[in-house]
Parts: sequence; structure tokens; C-alpha cells
Amino acid sequence: MHLIVDAWGTLRCLYTEEIDLSGFGCPVISRASTVEPDTDGRWWADMKPVNGPCLGPFPRRSEALQAEQEWLESNWLVSPSSRRRPDDSLPEQPH
Repeated sequence: MHLIVDAWGTLRCLYTEEIDLSGFGCPVISRASTVEPDTDGRWWADMKPVNGPCLGPFPRRSEALQAEQEWLESNWLVSPSSRRRPDDSLPEQPH
């Protein structure tokens, strides 16, 4: 499991049950992708929730899950947007 902590102390990771994340505070968990079969029984990893591609088809679900994890770790987890402060999109407040 890769844990990424940015300069503001925000922790990002792909959720697994390897570590109890509640020890870091109250986790905010959201779906980054889906892995589903098509009508021919081939498996696809859909990365659209994080503006990624559809990966596949794969003959086995385990292969789609592996591709999903590799793509998320290489493209989403350490992307430039993951290093941006969470409130950067908010308008600047007057002092």
C-alpha cells in the first residue's frame, strides 16, 4: 500500500484493509473506478471517475483488478492534481 502525504498533511492512498486509516483521522473515501464484465464475459476497468480511460478487455476479473490498481498508482495517486492543496479551487478570502 502506498501512502502519499502532501505538504498540507493530506493523505492519499488506494483503499485496502492493510492499514486502519481511522488512525490518521476521519477518512473520506470515494470510488475511483469500477471493474465490471461486459455481455461477453470480458472484464473492463473503467477509470472515468478519475478522468481516466477504460482498460480492457481482460479474460479474468483478477487481471482487470491488477490493471486498475497499476493505472491508479501510476496516474491518479501521484498526479499533479493530487499535490494541489484541497481548497485551492476556492476563491481567495479577503484578509
